[in-house]
Amino acid sequence: MNVLGLSFGYHDSAAALVGNTGILAAAEEERFSRKKHDNGFPTSAIDYCLSAGGLTAPELDVVVYYENTALKWDRIVSSYVEELEQHPEYLERVISSWIFHDKFDPEDAIARYLGLPMSRVCSIEHHQSHAASAYYCSPFSGAAVVTMDGVGEYETTTISHGERGGLTKLTSQSFPHSLGLLYSAITAFLGFEVNEGEYKVMGMAGFGEPNYQDAFSNLLRLKPGGEFEIDPSYFEFNCPQKFPFNQRLRALLGNPREPGSHFSFASEGHPDLDDQRYADIAASLQKCTEDAVLHISAAALTKTGEKDLCFAGGVGLNSLANARVKKELNCNLFVQPAAGDGGAALGAALHWRAENTSSSIVPLRSVHLGKEYDPGEVELALHKYDVPYTQYDTQADLVSLVASQLAGGFVVGWLQGPFEWGPRALGNRSILANPADPDMQEIVNTKIKFRERFRPFAPSILAERAHEYFDIPDDLSECSPEEFMLSVVPVREAQRSKLPAITHVDGTARLHLVRWDVNSLFYDLIAAIDRQTGVPIVLNTSFNMQGEAMVNTPYDALETFSWSGLDFLVMGNFVVSKGDMT
Repeated sequence: MNVLGLSFGYHDSAAALVGNTGILAAAEEERFSRKKHDNGFPTSAIDYCLSAGGLTAPELDVVVYYENTALKWDRIVSSYVEELEQHPEYLERVISSWIFHDKFDPEDAIARYLGLPMSRVCSIEHHQSHAASAYYCSPFSGAAVVTMDGVGEYETTTISHGERGGLTKLTSQSFPHSLGLLYSAITAFLGFEVNEGEYKVMGMAGFGEPNYQDAFSNLLRLKPGGEFEIDPSYFEFNCPQKFPFNQRLRALLGNPREPGSHFSFASEGHPDLDDQRYADIAASLQKCTEDAVLHISAAALTKTGEKDLCFAGGVGLNSLANARVKKELNCNLFVQPAAGDGGAALGAALHWRAENTSSSIVPLRSVHLGKEYDPGEVELALHKYDVPYTQYDTQADLVSLVASQLAGGFVVGWLQGPFEWGPRALGNRSILANPADPDMQEIVNTKIKFRERFRPFAPSILAERAHEYFDIPDDLSECSPEEFMLSVVPVREAQRSKLPAITHVDGTARLHLVRWDVNSLFYDLIAAIDRQTGVPIVLNTSFNMQGEAMVNTPYDALETFSWSGLDFLVMGNFVVSKGDMT
């Protein structure tokens, strides 16, 4: 049984292939196009998945699209009807973009590209895809399953019960009552790009206090049974122009932050009052989001009678909320690593597989499901770029050298094996640096990634040593959010001064646990760093510059290396030094 799941048309287009033995391949289109959040038809991702599975299109049993287009179109039309008097041009623009785009009839576009009859192409609903991606990838036989995002067809939040390999939806919330849309609207208010700047808001929140909670109580109200209500009169969800908020929100929160403006903070001297206000708004948004996620999650556990919880949907990438849920509800939590719409491609395939075969749960231990490059391909790229390099014979020699480079204050680009599924760099497409260097956060932010100085970096640590440095139990279960860099935890107070480059202003870090059986090479590198520095941690951030997708190929890595302030590039067992390049 070979099932291909697809998502495209909105953001984070992707393909995922599921076979009899489990997940065979999965990739987002942006990794091939290098266009961040690429929403186009995922031709390259499809081609990669088929190649990785050793299949041709006719050998696919079915292709499943991740949402119901007719339902989505119904919601869009009905939502915009009342806005036509003020903005008739908007509906015209929407209709024309759909008619001349594959998202108007995605099933037809899929059948045409793959040369398949329409009988072998189908679709399921958006939040079904999210829920399936969470439950069927989890290690749990029984679990409460929560999906939270901007909006699918109509739904924005669902609670389902996963048991005995099946999923039953219990409750749902519909547009415009959406945590994802609320977070995105305030992201825009704070001067960041929607669907891209939400991570920046989480980082900014650490510099503020939730002093606007009373104001946010006008925007979001929690109701019994895990439900909530958004007041849409503050927003322009139906007919967005330049911003998804209106004058009423400005009256409530003050003037919005200018996009692209500098954000000052305490280490630069006393921040100006406006910047402190924006940080406080970010902290207030984050606090009310966490409270809502906690409220929904508690209800989900109560309704299902389960002790284990699964998340998917874009809100599931809120690592601060995930940490609070785990701690305050004392539950095991699995967050599907590609929780956004890209991950729904995998959910679509897994849902069909569970409904039509005896197979269902496929615990996801590793996210390294993307394309990899053999030594010959790496060497060919090096020759084409005409750069000097050194090739190492053994893995032990390689990790010893790289550990020495990192201990010496150098910054390393690291490309190994298959690329990751989802938005996090988990040791195969990473920029690495020394977490003990007090200057390293600014160096990597401003001279290598060319992004805002206030943004924090994640620590990757040997899993069995994590409790020594972070306030977490010493027996975290496999597939926990910390394995996928999806939970923020406190750095132990005694360790904070030793780890300045990965400790955020609020004393926390977005943790990545590394296990040998999941990524042996990355584990061995961190072990080598430990032997040389006495600290089993490396600063780890995605291998890209601001505005780019993460690198995929050796050519991508060489291009980014040449334009950035990286000191060394390691691809497979090949090492390039910036100092040797003319």
